[in-house]
Amino acid sequence: MEKALEVLVIGGNRYVGKRLIARLLAEGHRVTVLNRGSSPPPAGVEHVIADRDDERSLTGALGPRVFDVVVDQVCYTPRQAALARRVFSGRTRRYVMTSTVEVYEYEDSPALVREEAVDPATVTVDLGLPWDDPAFLEANYGEGKRQAEAVLAADGPAFPYTAVRVAHVLGGADDFTGRLAHYAERIRTGEPIAVPGVNRPATYVHVEEIGRFLAWAAGEDFTGPVNAASHGTLTTEELCEAVAAHVPDGRAVFRPVEVGEVSPFSFRRSYGMDNARAARLGFTFTDARQWLPRAVAETLGKGD
Repeated sequence: MEKALEVLVIGGNRYVGKRLIARLLAEGHRVTVLNRGSSPPPAGVEHVIADRDDERSLTGALGPRVFDVVVDQVCYTPRQAALARRVFSGRTRRYVMTSTVEVYEYEDSPALVREEAVDPATVTVDLGLPWDDPAFLEANYGEGKRQAEAVLAADGPAFPYTAVRVAHVLGGADDFTGRLAHYAERIRTGEPIAVPGVNRPATYVHVEEIGRFLAWAAGEDFTGPVNAASHGTLTTEELCEAVAAHVPDGRAVFRPVEVGEVSPFSFRRSYGMDNARAARLGFTFTDARQWLPRAVAETLGKGD
């Protein structure tokens, strides 16, 4: 390591954030975690309590502190991005926002999607939408992230940022989503698994790998969006095959549906991201099929 960095992680007490913080600490960086204080941070980090949605609370809690890097794990809306830009302009040399594959929700190409498919500079921002309404935000998750990226990319004072567009995350005993458990239960009981009539594949990333990528990105100097996904796409059938290996006598039964709700990780459109930019910048992703059996075993509590 060339230099120990002063890193502020906003949010990050769960799942991906835990891996990010552990890797930053292992690499010798000095880490501060900022949250509302509802849960303690991991050992070895400094803790700052503030409401990231309250500018006065945020600036007061930070005082005169400056950072080499800010990694924002909980920026979901353009309002939050605008606040972050105001607070951290001049306070950090680099801002890393955790974004999502959902920014591509209107893309549908059999080819893996590159970053330029959604250029933040061309996205319209509407701060007047009801971003504080949890139901609205949940229904417009991808749009919130797109507009947040647009705010960071807007003209104005220099604000070096990168938006890490994260693929669907798998793995870890602490996976709280219940998505693989959904499959395991249906495979165990023989209940049909609802999938679209034409079911498209998607790209994924292991939870440890995205933690490693975010820590790596914190120490780099590139800007703009970057896709973070393991090599290769996976289908619902491949995921269920991996799950069925841990369910005695289990067999996946699929029920195609044309309209209505489908199972997790089932997609009516192509959902794959091209990770070539990350490779050019110097990060090597693994192949999803190599780690899938381990990810399923971790999540279902069937092994390491």
